[in-house]
Amino acid sequence: MNTTELIKIINAGENSQVQFKQQLKAKQADDIVAELVAMSNFQGGKILIGIEDKAANIIGLDFETIEKVNNYLFNWATNNVKPAITIFTETVSIDGKLILVVTIPAGIEKPYCDNNMVYWIKSAANKRRVSPEELKRLYQNAGKLYAERQPIEDTSISDVEMLIFKDFYQKRYKEDFETEQLSRLMTNLRLLKGDKLTVAGALLFGKNLDILLPEFHISMVSFWDNEFITNDYRDSENFTGNLLFQYKQALSFILSILRKPQGNQSFNSLGIPEIPKLVFEEILINALVHRDYFINDSIKLFIFPNRIEIKSPGKLPNSLSIEDIKQGIQRRSRNIVLTSFVSDVLPYRGIGSGILKSLKAYPNIEFENNTTAEYFKVTIYRPKID
Repeated sequence: MNTTELIKIINAGENSQVQFKQQLKAKQADDIVAELVAMSNFQGGKILIGIEDKAANIIGLDFETIEKVNNYLFNWATNNVKPAITIFTETVSIDGKLILVVTIPAGIEKPYCDNNMVYWIKSAANKRRVSPEELKRLYQNAGKLYAERQPIEDTSISDVEMLIFKDFYQKRYKEDFETEQLSRLMTNLRLLKGDKLTVAGALLFGKNLDILLPEFHISMVSFWDNEFITNDYRDSENFTGNLLFQYKQALSFILSILRKPQGNQSFNSLGIPEIPKLVFEEILINALVHRDYFINDSIKLFIFPNRIEIKSPGKLPNSLSIEDIKQGIQRRSRNIVLTSFVSDVLPYRGIGSGILKSLKAYPNIEFENNTTAEYFKVTIYRPKID
């Protein structure tokens, strides 16, 4: 194998990380275990042992050292990482010198920690300790913790909009209930935990959400021109309230600013919206239902003369890609309670057809799944109207 083939090994995992070690000794256990944990908690990676300074200087290893290093690695991966991980090693010859290529797959039992209960994750070429919020999201991605099921302090059953919940319950279960049954029913539906509303319960049926969940709203800014970096804006507003209210407010505003040209119609006909209403119905609902509620931030609605952007906190869940969602592929939602009940509150079908329907109605849409900055953005380009 030559250096060119080595580069192919390094680039084999598009999103994985690569670390280089000139040598590996027993005293490096803590550092190497932290690397194993960080890569397992991220998207996997490789450690190339016997190379100094990113392949600029190939030192090489002898057979005895390779055997010793393999023993260290497999012992640490089994006994020093919790839960234990599986790694793969391969000895390769580069210009007559032996190096050890260690492959660490992306973990399937995240989150991982070391023996000191420290959780690590990759950050660019380095590793760092996981923050409490990031740890929650790692548990969330593993299906071990759900933001929507967390109880909200200083809430109670009195924070429920009774009329909205009654309408939902009658629509879904075809029966009425007595007021004194409300607490039991909402607890059974995972909308109440103890005596406190859960995040899902508040989002669906809560009142005064600007106080209960002040970060979870839609922030709208309308710009004069097509540049995001500016000191001037045309309009700015926050759409707050439960999911139904936020949806109605945002949709109504978008429809009010859409141009409605005459086209080929007669003078007495109503104008046709430049972008079909269906597109915003589907994308707004997806943003509200599927966003990451462990990230304390609002959904951003940016309106420019040439485009409309809807930016949701949180990347696509469960390793979904943009191509997956374009094909209608679904996986377990990060917000199971919301997706279970929201179809009786919002015009939501939950069968993975929203993006497909939007693209069919209006193909000039782009998607960005930013896994580093943790957001998912939909850009709908506005047509030029003469």
